[in-house]
Amino acid sequence: MECQWKPDEQGLQQILQLLKESQSPDTSTQRSVQQKLEQLNQYPDFNNYLIFVLTKLKTEDEPTRSLSGLILKNNVKSHYQNFPNGVSDFIKNECLQNIGDSSPLIRATVGILITTIASKGELQNWPELLPKLCLLLDSEDYNTCEGAFGALQKICEDSAEILDSDMLDRPLNVMIPKFLQFFKHNSPKIRSHAIACVNQFIISRTQALMLHIDPFIENLFALAGDEEPEVRKNVCRALVMLLEVRLDRLLPHMHNIIEYMLQRTQDQDENVALEACEFWLTLAEQPVCKEVLSGHLPKLIPVLVNGMKYSEIDIILLKGDVEEDEAIPDNEQDIRSRFHRSRTVAQQHEGGDSIEEEEDDEDDLDDDETISDWNLRKCSAAALDVLANVFRDDLLLHILPLLKELLFHQEWLIKESGILVLGAIAEGCMQGMIPYLPELIPHLVQCLSDKKALVRSITCWTLSRYAHWVVSQPPDIYLKPLMTELLKRILDSNKRVQEAACSAFATLEEEACTELVPYLAFILDTLVFAFSKYQHKNLLILYDAIGTLADSVGHHLNKPEYIQMLMPPLIQKWNQLKDEDKDLFPLLECLSSVATALQSGFLPYCEPVYQRCVNLVQKTLAQAVSQPEFYEAPDKDFMIVALDLLSGLAEGLGGNIEQLVARSNILTLMYQCMQDKMPEVRQSSFALLGDLTKACFQHVKPCIANFMPILGTNLNPELISVCNNATWAIGEISIQMGETITIGRLGYVCPQEVAPMLQQFIRPWCTSLRNIRDNEEKDSAFRGICTMITVNPGGVVQDFIFFCDAVASWINPKDDLREMFYKILHGFKNQVGDENWRRFSDQFPLALKERLAAFYGLIHYGRGWEPLIPRAYVALYLGGRVV
Repeated sequence: MECQWKPDEQGLQQILQLLKESQSPDTSTQRSVQQKLEQLNQYPDFNNYLIFVLTKLKTEDEPTRSLSGLILKNNVKSHYQNFPNGVSDFIKNECLQNIGDSSPLIRATVGILITTIASKGELQNWPELLPKLCLLLDSEDYNTCEGAFGALQKICEDSAEILDSDMLDRPLNVMIPKFLQFFKHNSPKIRSHAIACVNQFIISRTQALMLHIDPFIENLFALAGDEEPEVRKNVCRALVMLLEVRLDRLLPHMHNIIEYMLQRTQDQDENVALEACEFWLTLAEQPVCKEVLSGHLPKLIPVLVNGMKYSEIDIILLKGDVEEDEAIPDNEQDIRSRFHRSRTVAQQHEGGDSIEEEEDDEDDLDDDETISDWNLRKCSAAALDVLANVFRDDLLLHILPLLKELLFHQEWLIKESGILVLGAIAEGCMQGMIPYLPELIPHLVQCLSDKKALVRSITCWTLSRYAHWVVSQPPDIYLKPLMTELLKRILDSNKRVQEAACSAFATLEEEACTELVPYLAFILDTLVFAFSKYQHKNLLILYDAIGTLADSVGHHLNKPEYIQMLMPPLIQKWNQLKDEDKDLFPLLECLSSVATALQSGFLPYCEPVYQRCVNLVQKTLAQAVSQPEFYEAPDKDFMIVALDLLSGLAEGLGGNIEQLVARSNILTLMYQCMQDKMPEVRQSSFALLGDLTKACFQHVKPCIANFMPILGTNLNPELISVCNNATWAIGEISIQMGETITIGRLGYVCPQEVAPMLQQFIRPWCTSLRNIRDNEEKDSAFRGICTMITVNPGGVVQDFIFFCDAVASWINPKDDLREMFYKILHGFKNQVGDENWRRFSDQFPLALKERLAAFYGLIHYGRGWEPLIPRAYVALYLGGRVV
């Protein structure tokens, strides 16, 4: 039997040597070890050696044994399907025999290995695993019970879905009652494992758990005061999830649960407190929140406010005692990769609100980005924010007395938390705060020059939350002092303050728009100076502040002195960055806004910028074709951002872009982009198509026949921004070609896609087309409309009189087109009945009545056709009852 496998002594020593070397801090040693390990994977029994070191070689030190198991785990992940049967059987057997190793580290490693094998689809091929682990839970030996539970917890985390499927004959029916028995175990570690296992099945409302929901909740309550923090944490986590899925079961106990969560939110152990604090966030989303929480606000608000102070560990992590760090280069790991958001044309072109696929909430409470770990401070602030939105000004009764004390406190830590509180309630309690803002805003503006950097940075954020109010007041009293101080903070010697000030200033720009025009020289002076001062991370935020400024003041930026200040540093960065550098994203976005604002002022810079954008699109498309299997979608961001900058150039430069388009293959590239799998690529290419149509239609015109069907197939409201941009591009093409004809002809090519929008354009379309002479274009346009009416008859009901009028404008339609008209007109007439038709046609001008009578026999009772228009729609139109 394979389990009798024995290692070759020399081979074993070689592998042990490698395992020792791989713990060396030297990277070149690590790299060579990595290569040797990869080579060893060619030997079928290499993995036998690894499991042997982990489970049998008890004389070796634990880190080496554990490392051997982790390398084996990685091999299972990458190559498990290539393991010979004997090897995988040997590994499985060894795992189950050694799950109770006396070392916690080895037990945990074996557990991870078991889970990894199970997640490779092996739960089906390892039928004895779950029964065996459940059996081991009953072992008298603590290590065995704990090891088995550790493995089960990892399996429940990784394979929750498959455990609840018919594929395994529903093992949870046995497992969940079994886990519940261990809630009362005398070992805290076991109790904790047991709750953690059951918790995996709450959110998915797993049937096996729902059947035992009452004993589960009773057991949780019994553990409420457990001395083990890990148990308390898991109890809190369970209650938070139950709030979402089984509120009905918690409601009878809600008073006690809230009292309990108030205690736990103040738990000595920060992990427990954080888990409990999530409860308030989740409760705020429930309709019962106001009702069940009102009476507890006097206790809850001080607890949340208290949780908003920085802890000692926060301050250490944030280097809160380091005031001047502007000269220290950034740690590149701290710079989060960001994805570009594709251009949606509504806001640029229609002046209305744009509809985005998902709202980007710049105002989030993530004021300490670098410790992006969710912590008690952030969770408390977020909870206060959502509760302010639930209780609105009623919350101020409990907050204002606390705020007075905090905001003017001598100790910076407490003052800082007060400023965060003020920012957190800004959205929900704005109305009630208005009487206090004339006093508070000047106080906050003063806090911008506090000697503690963490106070200065939070003040920037809080002021940005009140920017809307500031802008609505006389500018000299609030806006000017705020702007002056914020600009000083943009040049702060502390990087965190620079970042907060730059972000806050971008928010202020959005709110103030052209109110900023008188101060433009002063603003640009500061932003341009920041270029020479900023390290990598803040530079990216600076691009955003400049782009937002351009969006906010528009053509007011187009003055030679402003251009002279702004463009050289931007172009210098543009020249420094390589094509594959992700920093191009924010810079391209920024330049796109600047080009749109500067209009002709951008001309001296446009040629190299245009050329590079076209190259980026071409390069990305070529990559996609040459290596599709390795090609990862985010790289298409280069193409999306380049298309958006080209849109900005086309919009800003107008007809001046014509020569650049003439000398490039951009339309060919756009044809490919418009058919890309990725919606964002299509979205941006349609925006560019619309802008080029406006700027230089002569180059777009020859491609219309190819572009139109693609636009038609993208009129899918499920992808709202893609649909929005495609509709807009169709509109722009229509205006250039004679709007009226195009949309009808588009309906002819793809009626299914355009017909749902019939009601939006049928009236102006009919009004325009009645004035056009009979010709081929008019013929195809009317055929399109008739086809669309057949697909969506309800779309024409409200404007049917206009359709009748447009039909009557034909002197001599072709026979088959005349037949189409006949069917639609008579279908409508028969559907509404003679009496309704008479009332309706009485509104017609005499000339229209005569033409319809002469051509279509419509005023006298005519031969009926299959009704095309549903009665419900007719009733809608006539305002009467459908018989």
